[in-house]
This record gives sequence, C-alpha cells and structure tokens, in this order.
Amino acid sequence: MHGNFVIFRSLLMSLVALSAGRSFALADPIDVLPEQNGVRIPQPFQVIQRQGYEPARAHEHQPGGPVLGFADVPVAARLPRTDVTHADYRVVPLADAYGRGTDWTAVEGKTVDDEFVASVRIAAGGWYRLELRTRKGDALPATAHVQPIGVGEVLIVAGQSYAEGANDELLKVEERHGRVTAYDVAKKSWRIAHDPQPNTGTGGTIWPPLGDMLVPLLRVPVGFVNVAVGGTASRQWLPGETLYQNLAAAGKTTGRFRAVLWQQGESDVIEKVSTETYVKHLTAIRAELANEWDFEPPWLLAKSTLHPTVYNDPAGEGKIRAAIDELCRLPGFRPGPDTDTLGGENRGGPMTRRHFSGIGQRRAALLWFAALWPEIQRESTRP
Repeated sequence: MHGNFVIFRSLLMSLVALSAGRSFALADPIDVLPEQNGVRIPQPFQVIQRQGYEPARAHEHQPGGPVLGFADVPVAARLPRTDVTHADYRVVPLADAYGRGTDWTAVEGKTVDDEFVASVRIAAGGWYRLELRTRKGDALPATAHVQPIGVGEVLIVAGQSYAEGANDELLKVEERHGRVTAYDVAKKSWRIAHDPQPNTGTGGTIWPPLGDMLVPLLRVPVGFVNVAVGGTASRQWLPGETLYQNLAAAGKTTGRFRAVLWQQGESDVIEKVSTETYVKHLTAIRAELANEWDFEPPWLLAKSTLHPTVYNDPAGEGKIRAAIDELCRLPGFRPGPDTDTLGGENRGGPMTRRHFSGIGQRRAALLWFAALWPEIQRESTRP
C-alpha cells in the first residue's frame, strides 16, 4: 500500500504541476549513452510494441510478478562468422530498469546478406542491453550488443500543426532515464524525444510530457513516430498522396504499434469541408492503411479545429467536430482529447498564430493522457 501511495502522490504532483503550466522533475535527467556493436536491428533507444499485457494482472502482488507483456523482437547482427545459424542471446537490465532480463538462451536463425537474422523474446520493460554470442568449438565467442532498447508502447502521430512542432515551448523529456523516445524518419534512427521532434518543424510539441506521464504508470518505455505536417488538410492524407505514403511507411517500419493519434482539422475548416466529406476522407485513409499494415490499430481522434488568428468560424468548426463524433461511432475510431477547450492562456503569442503556449502544450498532453489511458487498459491488448 505504501508503494502504491508514493506512486499515486508522485503522479498527482506531476499532474498538478503540468496543469499549472510548469514541469515537475523528480530527479535530474540521466544521460543514457547508446552503444551499438555489430547489431543493426534493433537500434539504440528503439521501443518495440509489446503484446500480452494484461491490465487486471499487472499489479505488484500478482503471483509470478506483474503481467506487463513481451515482444518477439527481430534481430539482425553482423558477426565475424558468415555461416551462423545458431547463437545465444541474453537481455541485461540497465540501471533502474522495468521488466526483467534473461540468462543466456539459445536462438535459431539464418544468415542473410552476411547478417545473422533471428527473433528473440524480450519481456516488456527497459532499458535493456541485448547481447548476442556465437561459439565454434573451443574458440572464444564472437559477440555483438546494442543498448538501450525497450519493449513498451509505440504511438504513431499524424495530423497538422498542433501535432507537429508549431507550439511555443521546446519541451524536454524529464523521465530520468530517457525512456520516452522518437523515431527520426529521415535518419532512420531513434533518440530521446526532446523537442524539437525529428522531421516535424522547429517548435515545441505536446509529446514529451505525455510520455513522461505514461512511463511510470505503464512501467515500460514509450516511443513516438511523428509524421504530422503543419497546414495540411485531410484530403492531403488520402491514399496516393505523399502524406499518406509517409504514414504508411511509418507504420510498416514500426511493425506494430498501439494506436494512431490524429490531431487535425483546422485546414478543413479553412477549406469549408463538410461533415460528410471529412468522415469519408478519414474512413478511406484508415481502411487503406489497415490493408497495407495488415492489422487494424485504433485511431484516436482529437477535436482540433481552432486557429484563433486565422479564422473565427464556429459553424465550420462545428462541422469538423460533428465529423469526429460521427467517426467515433464507427469501428476502429476512438475519441481523443477535445483540445478546442484550451483557450486563453493555453494559446501562444501572435507570432505563433495562437498555437499552444507552454502551459497549453502541457495541458493538451494531459488531455491526451486521459484519452489514451483507457485504450491501453483494454483487456484485449494484442495489437
């Protein structure tokens, strides 16, 4: 009980601080130094989507330990021998890691283009160091390793400026081990998700504080893949368009992920898009992506229709808000946050077109947390 109270008190203090417009760090962040020797996949700071999470059995006194899930992680490593079909692997928890490691365990794979390719099972948690070794007779083993990696929750972000880097304050991940990361689509690598986010503009976002809230409660790392582009309308995300292709590629690169976080609508207000057309656009995008990804992740839809210095169009805004309501009654779509409720001090200065201020960014993250938490806690958690 005492441990749960401490966790609850820490979360409460963090949420109060976020809603007051300032961050609350429990400790100074600790730099996590990446290492990659011979292992190409997974990459340092990569988060792999877990499966098998059982919320009802995830408590600390669960017999056998909390059921936080696992992932079968693809591995590609260049080892001195080019004919490797068998190897050993182990998972070593780093400082204060969630989850659990493994002893040396045999794994069978194959050699592809001079790389040993296999799949290894890793418990949800992290940060971890993944080590591989091969042995031939009495010779010393050939080894390869990569750190830090984690198995947790992966979220794809799409939409326009409020989801992209168009907000006032550059926010930093405050989770003390940097277990909130972002995928750089251009560089094809992962890093700690400090603003500015990779490939999304030079401003601040709402994603670092969202990750900071999720990690200590889920007890796993969180990774974001953000392909949002400011000033874009829903028609620009339709199948065949470049933005659609970017989103499709992000999902394929990730493999599996928890959900799509969609924050878009302002450009459709400007273009006088009807409720019917917006619904038609989003259902077409989601259906085609489900075919390409070969699974159907839920889409959480934010109500994001305000652009205070560009227009004041309650009727047009209402059409997109009504479309979100209609979509959320269809299979595969879920209600995201209503960030249109954030006015006044939550909006930035005139030079930012009244995108979110620092306090607005943190409060938008809090609203996203409230929308995302029930989705992650659903009993059916196999993505």
